[in-house]
This record gives sequence, C-alpha cells and structure tokens, in this order.
Amino acid sequence: MADSSDSISIDMETISLGAKEYLVKTRCGMVSVALFGDQDKPALVTYPDLALNHISCFQGLFFSPEVNSFLLHNFCIYHISPPGHEVGAAPIGSDDLMPSVDDLADQVLEVLNFFGLGSVMCMGVAAGAYVLTLFAMKYRQRVLGLILVSPLCRAPSWTEWLVNKVMSNLLYFYGMCGVVKELLLKRYFSQEVRGSVEEPESDIVQACRRLLDERQSISVQQFLEAMNGRRDLSEGLRKLHCRSLIFVGENSPFHSEALHMTSKLDRRYSALVEVQACGSIVTEEQPHAMLIPLEYFLTGFGLYRPSPRSFFHRKAWA
Repeated sequence: MADSSDSISIDMETISLGAKEYLVKTRCGMVSVALFGDQDKPALVTYPDLALNHISCFQGLFFSPEVNSFLLHNFCIYHISPPGHEVGAAPIGSDDLMPSVDDLADQVLEVLNFFGLGSVMCMGVAAGAYVLTLFAMKYRQRVLGLILVSPLCRAPSWTEWLVNKVMSNLLYFYGMCGVVKELLLKRYFSQEVRGSVEEPESDIVQACRRLLDERQSISVQQFLEAMNGRRDLSEGLRKLHCRSLIFVGENSPFHSEALHMTSKLDRRYSALVEVQACGSIVTEEQPHAMLIPLEYFLTGFGLYRPSPRSFFHRKAWA
C-alpha cells in the first residue's frame, strides 16, 4: 500500500476533476499520479503523449458517459504524468537529470511498487504508448495487457527527428510558442478538427491549445529529447505475449508506425483498430470509437462486467 512518507498527497480535486493526486518519489525525481476509483479493483495505468497529461489526453475517453461507466465500474485508474507535465507543475531545476526512455519506464515500475500493485492493464498514447511498451518488455510479469493508441515502436525517422529537434530548440529559446503549439496540434489531431480558413477549430483543439500554455517548456523539452533518443523495439515485440489492442487514426502521422508494430506482434495476442477521419489522439477526437473494441478486449481477461448504466444504455438502443 502507499506509504505517505514517500509521497506527497495533494488536494487538487477542483483542478483534476475528482482525482486524488500523489507525487511519488522515484530514482529520477517526482512523478505525479492522479488516482480515480476504488483501489480494491484491478488497476489500469495510463501514460499520455508528449506535452499532455491525463486531463488533456484522456479526458474525452474517461468522461464519455458509456466508456466512463464501464471503466470506473471495472478498474481503479492510475494516470501517470511524464515528469513536470502535471497540473501546476513546478519548473524542473537545471541540476535535475534528463531522464531517458528507460528511466521513464522504470518510473512506472516504481509507481506500481509504491501503490502495492501487481500486474496491471496499461493504456498509452503515442510517446506514452512507447514508454508502456518498453515497460512491458522490461517487466513482463507486471503487465496483463496493453491498450496502445497511435503507438511508436521504432527509432525516430529522419523527418521526425528533425521536427523534434526544431521543437526542442524552440522550447529552449522561446518556450511554448505559437510554432511549437501548431506542430503539436498537427501531431495530435486530424485536419477536420484543427479547422481551416473556412472552418473554425473544434472545441477539443481550442481546449488543448489552452492547456499547452500551462506546460513547463523545459519538462516538455526533456520528454521530447528522451523520445528523440529512443531505440527500435521491433525485434522484441514478437516475444511480448501479453494481449495488445492497438488503435490508430487513419490521419495520424504515426499510422505507419502502428501498422508496423502490429506486423511485429504475435497475431494470436494482438488486434488493430483503425479509426477513420481521426488523428493520433483517438482518446480525445473519437473516444466513442474505442468503446466496443475495449469491451471485447477486456472481456477476454475476465475483467469486464457491464455496469447498470451501460446495460440500460444498450437496452434503450435495442
């Protein structure tokens, strides 16, 4: 169980929409964990994409009434934020070590140990999917299954590496400036919701743009540099025998990455769901498209029990 001597519990309910927030001390610094639900239930651990946290990356999914009812009915949710990405994060000191992707994966293990968790279900988006896949490869006994959204598994292409370097330099010299925000929004969302000269930005893009203003630039830069130095995980994926469910938007810049990863995973244990007219962050742009595949996936573990709310919802549509 959690030991209060190793963490700081913060009452941030009005900010974090009902979560109990912990700052967990790890070998590479403090990590924020937002906890939703009953800790006696099976654990679902999430990890967001670059420059996002649980509010900006998973709110659409977990506040979708149908999805929320069955996830909170079946799981206790542990939202892990990358270092310095949580709401109200203090600036990272100049003396703090820049974590590698292995350090980030090891932090996940330290969070699990802090809460006394055994094997958990994992859900990650893009860069967060890479971190949780690496965690699953390093600590196989601690992962029941992987739910990956627009995942990365290879080393960055030259194009991605160059774009990341441009963003890193801009973050260092100018902070979360307009150019960086536009590059990130293009990474996250499809053109349909980003808008155009004729069409305004959708509400989710406007909300994400505002939330990006709250990020600490040095924290985003450090996560970006860690991801830019990531290695190719392809060869180890075949040995990953936990069940995996992959979602990817057809307009995601990481669409080919998801297809590649699916081809490398053992097909007996993996499935791919391509979401039409959607970018990378399916959890925000089209969370309803995840409902039925998630139900089938979790049923295979014996973890899914229909909540009364979802039963009546289905009956109304019958």
